[in-house]
Amino acid sequence: MAAMLRRGQSLAALLGIVILAVLISPTASDGSRIFLQAGNLTDILRQISLIGIISLAMTFVILTGGIDLSVGSILALSTTLAAMGLTRAWEGMPYPSHILWAILAAVAASTLAGALNGVVIATLRIQPFVVTLASMIGVRGLAKWLSKNENIDIGFGRDVAAEFAAVFREKAIVIGAYACAAAVFWVLLARTVFGRYVRAIGDNERAAEYAGLPILSTKVWVYSLSGLLSGCAGVLYAAENHQGNPNAGVAYELDAIAAVVIGGTRLAGGKGSISGTIVGTLIMGVLTNMLRLNNVDSNMEMMIKAAIIVLAVAVQRGGNSK
Repeated sequence: MAAMLRRGQSLAALLGIVILAVLISPTASDGSRIFLQAGNLTDILRQISLIGIISLAMTFVILTGGIDLSVGSILALSTTLAAMGLTRAWEGMPYPSHILWAILAAVAASTLAGALNGVVIATLRIQPFVVTLASMIGVRGLAKWLSKNENIDIGFGRDVAAEFAAVFREKAIVIGAYACAAAVFWVLLARTVFGRYVRAIGDNERAAEYAGLPILSTKVWVYSLSGLLSGCAGVLYAAENHQGNPNAGVAYELDAIAAVVIGGTRLAGGKGSISGTIVGTLIMGVLTNMLRLNNVDSNMEMMIKAAIIVLAVAVQRGGNSK
């Protein structure tokens, strides 16, 4: 019942923001509301996709009672490695194989970074905040060191890097990747034993330990998945921006956490859903689009988002106390 209430609150908030966005939307020359135009709606989906992909794994992390502050830095590492692989390695390979190896290298390194977070957290029992904060700093430093603190440009010509960007920056690919990841992670959380382990650990880790649940391996997998999806988002970022940028992804962890919390996942762990996170991501996306269509100052935009995050947590606390 409480889970249904949280989902209902998130959906009601999304509906309210959509209605407000329609009402205050600027109009085009033909009198139509710009917010409702197909191009704008698909732009919203494209803009939320990278944060949305990261937020799916962040849901699992928070459900275990953890946090992952390193996702933005891992995205930066992935986008840097993808660009390096496309422009500096595997020369002479056929384009499809070259692109595949560049993507695999970037995603594998990101998954390894996430797995190391999980191993340290689970085996040394250090607070996830501390471990992932250190990882956020260290992985960002690694990305800058590998790139010599410079952006690695992906051209607009007909070479392998340009072909990669042309394919993987398409709206259909970016939005489709988010939709596929959302479907997989929904099934993983709602329909598998692993999903039940994740919830049980976040709800009461000591009880889960007494029950013999595989706490160590579950945490390692959760943080590995976080690294994996951050790596996937980094590949898409490289294609969309035509560069590997070691400074990419700053504050992405905060946007991902905000989307998860607004979607009704309890920060203490144990309760939440992928569907709620999707709604939370949409709320953030529609809100951002609404404010920008109406030329609201970016600083004001940040303040409004902050207020909404605090409100979402307050609503959660009120619901949990009943």
